[in-house]
Amino acid sequence: MPLDDLRSWIGRTQTVEDFVAPWPMRALSATLDEGDPDPELGTSVPPLWHWLYFLEAVRASKIGPDGHPERGDFLPPVPLPRRMWAGSRFSFDGEPLHIGDTVSRRSTIKSVEAKSGSTGAMVFVTVQHLISGPRGVAVIEDHDIVYREAAKPGEQARPAKPAPTDATWSKQVVPDEVLLFRFSALTFNGHRIHYDQPYVTGTEGYPGLIVHGPLLGMLQIELARRANPGRIASSFEFRALSPAFAGSPLTVGARSEADGTVTTWIANAQGGLAQQGKAIFR
Repeated sequence: MPLDDLRSWIGRTQTVEDFVAPWPMRALSATLDEGDPDPELGTSVPPLWHWLYFLEAVRASKIGPDGHPERGDFLPPVPLPRRMWAGSRFSFDGEPLHIGDTVSRRSTIKSVEAKSGSTGAMVFVTVQHLISGPRGVAVIEDHDIVYREAAKPGEQARPAKPAPTDATWSKQVVPDEVLLFRFSALTFNGHRIHYDQPYVTGTEGYPGLIVHGPLLGMLQIELARRANPGRIASSFEFRALSPAFAGSPLTVGARSEADGTVTTWIANAQGGLAQQGKAIFR
């Protein structure tokens, strides 16, 4: 489909509603191996944990070959087979969501852009989500999705650039298959690159199961916010730079900057930069 036709999707909107129940937050805390107290009515939803809600329950007959919903409904029918979460930007200036709230998410296609990279053609689609509760807009999220060409025979990923080594706070994580499965289940994510080894290696050409971009983003903001008790995140952003794979140790790093911001990152086992972000607290 020509790019101009894909751009006709710009401005499309979709609105869904949900109820902020306690169980998904309890399950995510356990999945991240945190000892949080059980959430109760009125408990605030931490940054990015809104991903536990507004889950898209597409009928099985409407699922595409990669496990995602078929394209061409809300998202444009980009004719490139490989899809990845390229990054996100968040604003948390409003009152947070709370357990017990009835909430809504209004999604809008903001942009559709074609680019060319080292592995061929790419199309970036940016979707803005406005997440609101009884107290108004709580989260504004701009989500970047990248679609890429099929893997070429013998294609090798470029080495990741070195990650920072001067973390103020850090933790080690080994993202095994169980962690990936539980996160996929909690976010109702059927993308096969996270659980189907024959598919991800044979069809998409990666060397192993890929750790979810949003899971890596959540690990970054979780490290930063738990290291700064009493401070509230006003914004956060992250950008994927190279894939991280299941079974390989990762280092989650965060560095306190002189201007009060917190730089965050994910380093792979070789010290390469898989993802980088920045948080601002008030």
